[in-house]
Amino acid sequence: MATAYTPKNVLVTGGAGFIGSNFVVHMAQKYPQYNFVIFDKLDFVSNINNLNEVAHNENFKFIRGNIAEADFVSHILKEENIDTIIHFAAQTHVDNTFGNSFSFTTNNVVGTHKMLEAAKNSGQIQRFVYVSSDEVYGGSKDDDVSGFSDQSILQPRNPYSATKGAAEFLVHAYNRSFKLPTIITRSSNVYGPKQYPEKLIPKFILLMAQNKPCPIYGKGLDKRNYMYVDDVISAYDTLIHNGTPGDTYNIGTDFCLSTIEVTESLLKAFQRDPSDIDQAVKYVEERPFEDYRYPIISDKLTAIGWKQQVGWEEGIQRTVDWYVKHKHYWFAVENVLVPHPGANLRDSAYIPPVELTPNNLKRRFSSNSTNKPFPLN
Repeated sequence: MATAYTPKNVLVTGGAGFIGSNFVVHMAQKYPQYNFVIFDKLDFVSNINNLNEVAHNENFKFIRGNIAEADFVSHILKEENIDTIIHFAAQTHVDNTFGNSFSFTTNNVVGTHKMLEAAKNSGQIQRFVYVSSDEVYGGSKDDDVSGFSDQSILQPRNPYSATKGAAEFLVHAYNRSFKLPTIITRSSNVYGPKQYPEKLIPKFILLMAQNKPCPIYGKGLDKRNYMYVDDVISAYDTLIHNGTPGDTYNIGTDFCLSTIEVTESLLKAFQRDPSDIDQAVKYVEERPFEDYRYPIISDKLTAIGWKQQVGWEEGIQRTVDWYVKHKHYWFAVENVLVPHPGANLRDSAYIPPVELTPNNLKRRFSSNSTNKPFPLN
């Protein structure tokens, strides 16, 4: 077990996204002695409002930018004296690979490579946590598989998981060749408040709230292991302080549901009869690549002090209540509430890399961006 580590200045990439923002809010409130610099390009799955709870905290700073801007990332590491990087930034939704899988390579592989190079060159990074996915294992074909360990062979079966696996090899290389103190995580499916409604659970909640049918791919028998976001955040809290550099950790649960079973649970949370599921869904064409399930073993993580706390019924009710209260949290989401939305999506909020000039640096590090969100215009 590694010696306990205490960060001082933490850079969180993708910190305005679902898991990243929940992480930032939890950590900034729990550890006022740590400084958190959030770096996010604010594409369509991010929301600056995700960070409202800590936006005026003294230990919080938001910088709008792209991990593809390598010089700018290097400047931030130096300017903010960063010692810890939590790399959440990524494109993650498998459906979107139907439209433009090349962007997954650009963001997930090239972007991660640039982050690793900046971290190496800084000479000051004590922890680099790379957030991967259980999908890199390739999934099992039946219910008999006991679970994938962190030593299992990677066999990704779709463009998204292939990019996450490719980036993992870069992370390993920087750890072994340059002694960069990296940690890799692979988690089960995460759900909870603030998740963009391209994902199954928030999408189905918003559709049910409008009394619209939920699209079920194929027969809806594929299964996923679901974890409430608070449990995943507590796992990252544990790993930052007690994880061993060079190691890989699964963040998982044995709790598993099929898409049909998730839909029945949501009907119950809406106080509707789960037996009426045929009136609440419509069956559509299956994905070209759909893994049956991703069972993973998390013994290494529990051995350093982590334990799942939130059960499914509690977590799903919290989630439904939040979305019902925040129906208009995102604007213009109709195009993702349809089956196979990838072909319809355009990354219209993407911020192209800009020339690094003194004026740009002055603008981004002006008093306007200190201890409050960077202005969007």
